Amino acid sequence: MVKAYINDNKDRFLAELFEWLKIPSVSADSRHKGDVRKAAEFVKEKLVAAGVNKAELCETKGHPIVYAEKIVNPSLPTVLVYGHYDVQPADPLNLWTSPPFEPVIKDDKIYARGACDDKGQVYMHVKAFEIMMKNNLVPCNIKFMIEGEEEVGSDNLGTFVKENKAKLKADVILISDTALISLEHPSITTGLRGLSYMEVEVTGPNRDLHSGVYGGAVANPINALCSMIASLHDENGKVTVEGFYDKVAELSAAEREALNRAPFNLSNYKKDLDINEIKGENGYSTLERTGVRPTLDVNGIWGGYTGEGAKTVLPSKAHAKISMRLVPNQVSAEITELFTKHFQKIAPPYVKVKVMAHHGGEPAVTPTNSTAFKAASKAFEEVWGKTPIPTRDGGSIPIVALFKQELGLDTVLMGFGLDSDAIHSPNEHFGVKNFLIGIETIVAFYKHFAK
Repeated sequence: MVKAYINDNKDRFLAELFEWLKIPSVSADSRHKGDVRKAAEFVKEKLVAAGVNKAELCETKGHPIVYAEKIVNPSLPTVLVYGHYDVQPADPLNLWTSPPFEPVIKDDKIYARGACDDKGQVYMHVKAFEIMMKNNLVPCNIKFMIEGEEEVGSDNLGTFVKENKAKLKADVILISDTALISLEHPSITTGLRGLSYMEVEVTGPNRDLHSGVYGGAVANPINALCSMIASLHDENGKVTVEGFYDKVAELSAAEREALNRAPFNLSNYKKDLDINEIKGENGYSTLERTGVRPTLDVNGIWGGYTGEGAKTVLPSKAHAKISMRLVPNQVSAEITELFTKHFQKIAPPYVKVKVMAHHGGEPAVTPTNSTAFKAASKAFEEVWGKTPIPTRDGGSIPIVALFKQELGLDTVLMGFGLDSDAIHSPNEHFGVKNFLIGIETIVAFYKHFAK
């Protein structure tokens, strides 16, 4: 029944998703404030059409949160579905093979900004709900909370959760914003890294200078910034910020062995990224480096003249954005403070530095022995014919730790993307098969969870 409904309606499902993907809901860019609201209104309308009892736009100091619910019977268990309708900026636009907000299907993949992260994955839940409503298959209460600020730190969502605990009362959180190992090896994410996102400014002279007149006599802040950044890792790939590793939870030998049993082909990994060799913290595998070890990376760096042609300038300022991914026991506020002190300490006397914190989030590990996790596992077994593999994800969904802290709820991370889907990059895409089989698996989750 479910598979037949999906097959009969898949063209409509995709057309509706395309309509949503055309809305450039870039939360980081104030010029798209209206588009972000339009995207919120779209998903609210689709939830109403699917059959929720109640749907509303909940205003915040930033972008609105879409809340909806279908209460079948208050005595039945409740699932709270979380997702986000905002997307990353599409830059650099010249690297897209098709316009980022004009979705197309190529090689059975949907290409558009937000296709996988997270509109495509959120829309699986909307359509799974529609299927259950149309076929009288809703086995429990379902609530939806879809926000518009995930890509900029979810600052207002935390306040919303704290102020609406009764409204958000549930038995489990269900999220699809993570990836599978592959279509051949289904998996369920059981851990996420936290985040501390910083911006630094290094200032030399009080104005841009002629590099011929002043070069060699006045410090270049870009050179200074590059040296400072280079010093943030030692020769073994470890972060040099004092105290950075003090609270890192080390895995046991057995846990490391279990983690590395997940299917992984290093040659294919390098080929996919077109790199000759991998690089990271010594003594750890690639799966460990991306899942259970903390990191520090420069996300952007700029200064001086970057326009067409040449301008011989010694710049006044240099800037960089730096993110640190955190693992269990690390606290984002503490890491932010440690980084700030360290960066100020390593600044040479011939420049001034300013360190600014953008946003952060805490790492989270979800249980594998819960009723909800077992239901998710059975759903994969039913639809895919395979038992999913527990994995650790290198990304961050800060709200997972907040849900546990404020609502006392564990999360099931049933993501259907792939690491190769280029989220946050040009040419983001999401497999049509992933989208459709994800809908089917979500319906199966509810069936097994209600049992």
